[in-house]
Parts: sequence; structure tokens; C-alpha cells
Amino acid sequence: QVQLVESGGRLVQAGGSLRLSCAASGRTFSSYVMGWFRQAPGKEREFVARINWSGDSTAYADSVKGRFTISRDNAKNTVYLQMNSLKPEDTAVYYCAAGPLSNYWKHYAYWGQGTQVTVSS
Repeated sequence: QVQLVESGGRLVQAGGSLRLSCAASGRTFSSYVMGWFRQAPGKEREFVARINWSGDSTAYADSVKGRFTISRDNAKNTVYLQMNSLKPEDTAVYYCAAGPLSNYWKHYAYWGQGTQVTVSS
């Protein structure tokens, strides 16, 4: 069992940066792939980034590649999403999740409550 709590979302201007954090509880955190997903109003939840258990393999959605960086610190049971060069279209609720090696949100078993990121133009 893994419990996840996201933080760091806020209102930011286009071109700005944010770092989201996801704190996990549970001794099995390091065994899970961790993913970040987002959901904008009226849209389906979409994949943003994922990182494997050791942190040496990552994957990104094309829309964020080169701007976002996912990382994890297993000693702190925390996964991060560094977001640079933010665009208004990045506005969404961002969720972290724990699960298998997949980009599909329905494959992930554990979810945080989400944190709102709003990018103004």
C-alpha cells in the first residue's frame, strides 16, 4: 500500500517554472514506477512523465519533453516534477501515481489527491 500527497502547484506566468513534489508513505515506495499525470477541465487524464524504481529510466509526453524533468529520491520517499518554460496549455490538476511500467493512467493503482497548476498568459 502506498499513500501519495502532492504539493507545489500554484498560479504562475507563462515562461515560469514550478517544482511539484509527491511525498509517499509505505515501505514499498522504491519498488514502484512513479508517474505524473494531469487533467484539464473537460479532458481525459493524460500522461506527463514516469520514472522507474532506480531513477535511471524516464519517459515523457511529447508535449513536455525538454521542458519537464522527473526525478525521485527513494531515501526521502519523494518524486519530483520540475516544470520549466510553462505554457498556458500546461494548466491542469497534476497527479502523481504509483504503479507498473506504463504510460496509461488506468494501469496505476495508487494516486494522490492532485495539485492545481495554473499558467497565465
